[in-house]
Amino acid sequence: MDDSSTISRHRRSPSEPHAPHEHEAGHRVRAPQRPEPVIVSPGPETAPEGRPSLAVALGSGGARGLSHILVLEALDELGLRPTAMAGASIGALFASAYAAGMPARDIRHLVTHTLRNRGEVMKRLLAARVGRITDLFGGLGNPVLVDAERVIDGFIPGVVPQNFEDLQIPLQVVATDYWERCERTFAGGPIRPAVAASLAIPGLFRAVQHDGHTLFDGGAVNPLPFDLLRSKADIVIAVDITGGHGAETRGVPAPFEAMFATLQIMASAIVGEKLKAGAPDILIRPNVHDFRVLDFFRATAILKAAEPVKDEVKRRLEAVLG
Repeated sequence: MDDSSTISRHRRSPSEPHAPHEHEAGHRVRAPQRPEPVIVSPGPETAPEGRPSLAVALGSGGARGLSHILVLEALDELGLRPTAMAGASIGALFASAYAAGMPARDIRHLVTHTLRNRGEVMKRLLAARVGRITDLFGGLGNPVLVDAERVIDGFIPGVVPQNFEDLQIPLQVVATDYWERCERTFAGGPIRPAVAASLAIPGLFRAVQHDGHTLFDGGAVNPLPFDLLRSKADIVIAVDITGGHGAETRGVPAPFEAMFATLQIMASAIVGEKLKAGAPDILIRPNVHDFRVLDFFRATAILKAAEPVKDEVKRRLEAVLG
């Protein structure tokens, strides 16, 4: 656990005024200048009346985001259920599954089972490819570009409903509006295109056309969207997987690696500025810095590295809840 994990000294009341923007489906926020079927077992009930309410924000970070599962497992084992959630990129995918009522242990099982079969994963990704080799020579596009909506259709758990309104836990998903140069938050309407847009890393995924907007990676504008939850619960937990770097060797990085690492550096800088303006009540930073954005086939190693975060989450929550 990163030593910078923090708990603020105060709790917010849901009755406090909302942040400057009320986030509805497709609401615009100006950016700052600068499936395998699973059997879903019952999840924990909402917190008893009188206990402080809890909201959870899951951040962007590619394969590092597998560590979000450990945080959700800690909540399940404590018998706590968030009253609201928010997610960016990979965080939006896991938040949608959890908000649909899928217990964290079932999310873990689905993820590890899916990623264990490398051939099947590659088959689904190839089926979602939209570019052709001839496009590269004709200047028409990237031959490895992937349709994010097809990827979501191939990997999102079947338990996730069609619309936000049918989720068990209210969820907000962040995406970047390309032409308006702003953050756009989705909390109503179809879930899949919103999550696909939030996941659509430029250069890897084709931008998503949804609700009249051209959208891509939510991590580009709000990689840790805890600010969306300030008025939603007494305690806000945010899981940050943007910062830090591993023990990689020095030298000139490969082009794709350089691009993804640059996106992570930018995301980490955005999170740093957000924390200066106001931190969440509990900030969690799993120790997964040795893993790269596309290290999904190292799922077992990532989950093992993140395992200590479960005890840390439990300890911090128990200290706050009493």
